[in-house]
Amino acid sequence: MGIAERKIRQREEFRASILEAAWQQVISDGWQSLSIRKIADAIEYSIPVIYNHFENKEAILLEFTKEGFQKLSETLQEVKDQYEEPAEQLEAMAHAYWDFAFDHNEYYQLMFGLGIPACDRVSQVIEMKTATGIMISTIKEAIARSPRPEADYFLKYHTYLSILHGLVSIQMIQKEGKPDASKKMILQDAISGFIISITSK
Repeated sequence: MGIAERKIRQREEFRASILEAAWQQVISDGWQSLSIRKIADAIEYSIPVIYNHFENKEAILLEFTKEGFQKLSETLQEVKDQYEEPAEQLEAMAHAYWDFAFDHNEYYQLMFGLGIPACDRVSQVIEMKTATGIMISTIKEAIARSPRPEADYFLKYHTYLSILHGLVSIQMIQKEGKPDASKKMILQDAISGFIISITSK
């Protein structure tokens, strides 16, 4: 390994150690507690060294946001691939979204901490755009096979996401841990109604 390659590897390893220290802070004390100073203390480096790798705390948060949406995209695509009918895909994806939110609570709170992402933000974060695209493409396919193929797929996407994010947010606000099966029945009822609305006359 040459000197240049070694420097690149060392920089990547140090960057990874910063993110690991940040993640441990989040797991321990939540996103609100995250600070560059605490990260520097945890890895025993000076604050300026951290700034050599990340411009500010927001840059670190963006890194985790991308990571979270990447995980969500993989989750949605995995369950979507298990079914052929768009209606079944939408239902399975809704349950997978719900499970992701509570199994990856820390990621979800950061990803959606300020509500449903604005369209301009989606265009800036490719991982977010990928997750959005999986949902939109499925809804478009469901509409194309429905008696009303002229329906506004983008409106339906926002309805779908509003159901998912809204129900998840209600449960998270209550801070009772992962909801039991009875709470998931509400999700099932809402999604069933949504699917009927885009697949029936």
